Amino acid sequence: MRHLPSRPSRASRRRVLGALTAALLCAAGAVVPAAAQTPGPAPAAGVRAANGLALTPPMGFNNWNSTHCRAEFNEAMVKGIADILVEKGLKDAGYEYVNLDDCWAVPQRDAEGELEADPVRFPHGIKAVADYVHSKGLKLGIYTSAGTRTCDSVGLPGALGHEFSDAQQFADWGVDYLKYDNCNNQGVDARKRYTTMRDALAATGRPIVYSICEWGENKPWEWAAELGNLWRTTGDINDSWGSMLAIMKQNLPLSAAAGPGHWNDPDMLEVGNGGMTDTEYRTHFSMWSVMAAPLLIGADLRTASQETFGILSNEEVIAVDQDPLGRQGEVLSSEAGRWVVAKEMQDGSRAVALFNETGSAQRISTTAAAVGLPHASGYTVRDLWDHTTRNTAGSLSATVPAHATVLLRVAADRRWAAHPPAVELSLEGSPLVEAGRTASLTTEVTDLGRTPALTVSAELTGPAGWRVEAASATRTAALPTGRTLATRWQVTAPAGTAPGGYDLTLTARYRSPTGERVRSSVPFQAHVVVPAPAGGGYLSDLPQLGASNGYGPVEKDTSNGESAAGDGHPLTIGGQVYAKGLGVHAASSVEFYAGGACSSVTAQVGVDDEKGTKGSVAFEIWADGTKAASTGVLTNAMPPQPLSADVTGAQVVRLVVTDGGDGVDSDHADWGDLRMTC
Repeated sequence: MRHLPSRPSRASRRRVLGALTAALLCAAGAVVPAAAQTPGPAPAAGVRAANGLALTPPMGFNNWNSTHCRAEFNEAMVKGIADILVEKGLKDAGYEYVNLDDCWAVPQRDAEGELEADPVRFPHGIKAVADYVHSKGLKLGIYTSAGTRTCDSVGLPGALGHEFSDAQQFADWGVDYLKYDNCNNQGVDARKRYTTMRDALAATGRPIVYSICEWGENKPWEWAAELGNLWRTTGDINDSWGSMLAIMKQNLPLSAAAGPGHWNDPDMLEVGNGGMTDTEYRTHFSMWSVMAAPLLIGADLRTASQETFGILSNEEVIAVDQDPLGRQGEVLSSEAGRWVVAKEMQDGSRAVALFNETGSAQRISTTAAAVGLPHASGYTVRDLWDHTTRNTAGSLSATVPAHATVLLRVAADRRWAAHPPAVELSLEGSPLVEAGRTASLTTEVTDLGRTPALTVSAELTGPAGWRVEAASATRTAALPTGRTLATRWQVTAPAGTAPGGYDLTLTARYRSPTGERVRSSVPFQAHVVVPAPAGGGYLSDLPQLGASNGYGPVEKDTSNGESAAGDGHPLTIGGQVYAKGLGVHAASSVEFYAGGACSSVTAQVGVDDEKGTKGSVAFEIWADGTKAASTGVLTNAMPPQPLSADVTGAQVVRLVVTDGGDGVDSDHADWGDLRMTC
């Protein structure tokens, strides 16, 4: 019998691997911890980046967005999340990874240079957690940074100088996914740092999905496909409409970089964390799926609502994200906040997102030809949230509520006639109502189908106590393709109705030629408004029609503090303090009712001094759907800039701040001395 040499101890193997890491980094000119600077052998030639993993975007859970480093992040929570993924059917829907983020380790390595799990959070160690997760048919992910320390303020050990030993330790624990962050990187070239960990993971022989988290700082979409399975394209997301929107806009143009095994990553999901409405969360989930983004749940599923589970488990939307062709959706149009994004699917169909960025319902339209489908006698259109199928002659159109997304799957299908015709429900006129006064609105029901809609009726309903009366016909015997039933309505909110948004619902009922009865409805937000005061005044003293903001609420007469209302400071630009105005954070949009009675908006604008040298933004003033004035990009080094716009005749004035094209970090924007003249 041949005697084999005894296997080196785990610690001795890691010492050798640590030496190997140090040699590689020293060759690259990197500064590494002294303990890791023993020379070692070079890695085997021909190590390939392609590891055969993540052929569709990874799906799973990560604790960071719901817990950060709070004490509730612990072994019991992680095991409980694994249980919920199974019990709630999320595992069956495709969610596979249970990922630990920062703060799982203790601040110092042990005497052998090994990482240690926090004994309070993880008393049985990481391998025991991995074993439990694996027993559920799931996989475990872990986190570290491509630096000397992780991003937590305590300063937990990073992997710079320890890549090979840390990778082997992760493999020995049974880790299946690594999120590799970018903090405390000592200025070492990003490609070199992330290449070293790529090689270290490959050397373990264990299949480990490699998530590169360098925040898009070095354009990883141009080089990271050779290294990792996914790469962050942006800074961190937060649970707000403005943050989600800004990140989506950064990620959308990068579609050419994505494909099976290598994905653009616009960061984890915030769905269910409470900072957005369910409508906004459906948009978040829809757009991440159209972008073929990783779907990593960031909500604490132990306390999630049924609506949250419903959004996260929509298998028709998930199928868009997980389509094997691996295409990221491409922007076809985005004029005035009306987005059309189309994604080619493996079966030849197209997923089409009609996304309304604005605070009011908008009609968004495209065609089957425009999204890339061949000419056909008819098409089937599947609504992936309503779970209904209709036929269309080629038009794709919907009135999309504020901040909502209609997600369609469209195909050239010879069986189109088996389905009822699609109808579009729309509202002509501005749904702005002064309490006690009657407003006129016109609704339209339009047949988009190849077949006629029969016995068509329209009904408009409002809140209790409102008077909604038809002033023209509400019925027609038939609507052929392209024809419209238009109905005029008189809408009156009771005197004394408080300003704000109120729901109106338009419902159409009709029959298909096969006799199927169909009901379709769309909500509209009617706003009860207060006329602008004679002469106008400071906009911070007037009610807002609607607002979205990157971090925290829009602040009146103070800067934006990024969190709770009232946490800002005096508005200060270039040393100039303003007693009145608005403090916002990019991306931001604030709307006011002018009612056609105002003539101008003026302000002194710039980046607030509280962020030092950081921050770059651009200011815009919109009159209804027209951009009336803009500044171009402003930085913190610039003094306050005067901005004025002619808004004569506008019903709505919208104040917009964008991120200046470089992300939203520290983009505290001030509208100083902000006035409207009426």
